[in-house]
Amino acid sequence: MAADLWAVGCRGAGSEWEGVSRPESGYSIITNSKEKPTLGGQRIKTRKRNIAAPLDPASFSDAIVQIYLDNAGDLELVAKSIESSDLNFSRYGDTFFEVVFIGGRTQPGTIKPEEEGERHPYSVLDCAAQREAILPSVLYIQKTLRRRPFLIKSLENVMRKFLQSLEFFEENERKKLAIFTALAFSQKLSGLPPETVFQPLLKDNLVSKGIVLSFITEFFKEYLKENTLDDLIALLKKGKMEDNLLEFFPSAKRTSEALSEHFTKEGLTSLVEYNEKKMFEVKLKEIKLTLTTMINEEAEISEVTEAVKQQVKDAKFPDIEVVRMLWDVLMEAVQWSGKNQQQNSNSALRQVKAWAGLLNAFCTSGRLELELIYKVQTQCYEDAKLMKLFPEIIRTLYDQDVLAEDTILLWFRKGSNPKGRQSFVKALEPFVKWLEEAEEEE
Repeated sequence: MAADLWAVGCRGAGSEWEGVSRPESGYSIITNSKEKPTLGGQRIKTRKRNIAAPLDPASFSDAIVQIYLDNAGDLELVAKSIESSDLNFSRYGDTFFEVVFIGGRTQPGTIKPEEEGERHPYSVLDCAAQREAILPSVLYIQKTLRRRPFLIKSLENVMRKFLQSLEFFEENERKKLAIFTALAFSQKLSGLPPETVFQPLLKDNLVSKGIVLSFITEFFKEYLKENTLDDLIALLKKGKMEDNLLEFFPSAKRTSEALSEHFTKEGLTSLVEYNEKKMFEVKLKEIKLTLTTMINEEAEISEVTEAVKQQVKDAKFPDIEVVRMLWDVLMEAVQWSGKNQQQNSNSALRQVKAWAGLLNAFCTSGRLELELIYKVQTQCYEDAKLMKLFPEIIRTLYDQDVLAEDTILLWFRKGSNPKGRQSFVKALEPFVKWLEEAEEEE
């Protein structure tokens, strides 16, 4: 009995007992008189939110994959299950989109699927490379982003990573990504700014291998099935690629001819026409700048003529466009004087006389002379400063041997430009009558 009491006392005493000795005869207990140590100062409680939970993207990925599997890839049911889940999308947004695109989580720093993680067979890259198969995934992501707009940045991150790693995808997988991207823009999917798509593509190794050209071609073809060329150009402009289509081509094929040949072969003739027009505008601007500079510096007409001819030859510029451009630049270089009509008229006529030799060098046929008259007619019709100057300009061009008599008479009798024609014909009647009389006398 005594031993039992001793044992109970020992267990109950806990750490307050430094030591005890079991008595052989009678009872003796040695107690510790030393006080129990205590902590001084104020106790600081750690707030739970300051304790970071360990990251576990693998478990998150497995959970999303399981939702796909449980619903047999039915995206409507998948969306409902995800909506009702308490998964941490704000932390694992990138992982979520990896599962959407490739069916599982990727290995860190790569696009390869995680070997140990679960995968599902209903991803974007598991679909057929067709619009009908991929569009449901686009709409599913769109719905997800509306409910969780904070995921927009994650979508951008994953798309950027995939596009910069196109060389590691199979050709058919790249086609699916191109179709997905085109549909995403067609559906105005949030989270995909155009620069997010176009700029990552411009990696030298991707461009040099022709991977980028193949991708962007599929993108253009798919996008233009539902959108206009103007829509595509607006998209390219936002992505800062409107004037840089050649940057998608390997350096050895970075010519207008190669671009035209490639996109014509792919059935994208509207894009070819757009690019030709754009290149024309760029070259036109360069020639105008050269011509304007030389006119302002009062260079010799022969020098200006040779410089323009060389640029026209290099740019393969149509003769008609050259004549139109010359007239525009000459008139833009006139020193106009506000509302003084007489001074404006005198300045315009002086400019025509001074540079008639330049016009004459390029108006080398009746067709080009007629085009010059049409250009003068249009400007005089649209510019109030020149409205009453049309007959004087035509006479000056005749006197300076730029326009032939036959060309002027052809315009007067059968001209096809309707802008102000009736009033201009009437204004030119006295001069035409004089020409006809001179012709009869000869």
